[in-house]
Amino acid sequence: MKTLPLFLTEEHPCSYLEGELARSVFVHPSCTMTTLLYGRLMEQGFRRSGDDVYKPYCQHCSACIPVRLAVFEFKQNRSQKRCWEKNRATQVQIKPAVFEQAHYEMYLRYQTIRHTDGDMARSSPDDYLGFLSSSWCNTQFVEFSINGRLAGIAVVDLFDNAWSAVYTFFEPEFSGYGLGVYAVLWQIEQAKSEHREFLYLGYWIQACKKMAYKSNYQPLQLLLNKQWTEKYA
Repeated sequence: MKTLPLFLTEEHPCSYLEGELARSVFVHPSCTMTTLLYGRLMEQGFRRSGDDVYKPYCQHCSACIPVRLAVFEFKQNRSQKRCWEKNRATQVQIKPAVFEQAHYEMYLRYQTIRHTDGDMARSSPDDYLGFLSSSWCNTQFVEFSINGRLAGIAVVDLFDNAWSAVYTFFEPEFSGYGLGVYAVLWQIEQAKSEHREFLYLGYWIQACKKMAYKSNYQPLQLLLNKQWTEKYA
C-alpha cells in the first residue's frame, strides 16, 4: 500500500475513559479515499467518521482495540437467541445512505435519551448525515420496522470480504426489543448470506461499558501488535 499522508491531533479529554487524554491519527484530506483503500486501512485498525479516516494514537493508553467477527464461526448465546426470537416479526428494508426526515428525528430522540452528556442531540441535518454517511464509501441505511412503525436504523459499510457496523440508533419506545443487539445479529446473518468473511465492530474498550459489550459476540478477533487474534469471553 502506498505511503499515506497523516496528521496527528492535539490531546483532548477522552470520551470513553474518565481522566484519560486521547488523540488520533487521521488520513489527511488531501488523500483520495476509496472504499477499496479504506477496506485495507480498516484491516490495520482505522475507522471512519463521515469522510474522515482515523485511529486512536494515544501517548499513554492503548485501551481502544480494533475488533472484528468471523461471521461463519459465530454462534448465538442464549441472550442473543432470545433477542433474535423476539424480533422474528421485525421487518427490514435496506436503503441508500441519504437524508430522510424520519431517520433524522429518530436519531435526535435517541441521542436525547441515550447520550445526555454530549451535544449530538443538537446535531443539524448536515451534522447528522456528515457523521453517518460518506461521499466515497459504499454505505447503506438498514431500516428496522416493528408493527409497521419505523423502529431503528443500522448504518453499514460494505466491502468485498467484509461488512463494517458503523452506528445503530433506534426509537426509545422500542428499547425492549434489544434492537442494538438485533442489528448486529442481523448484520452477521446478512454478511453470511452474501459470503462476506468478517463483520468489523469498531473499537473494544474493556473498561468502558458502552464499548465492552462487543465481547458478547464470540469468537471475537482483536488487532494486537498488528496481528488479528481471537479472544474468548
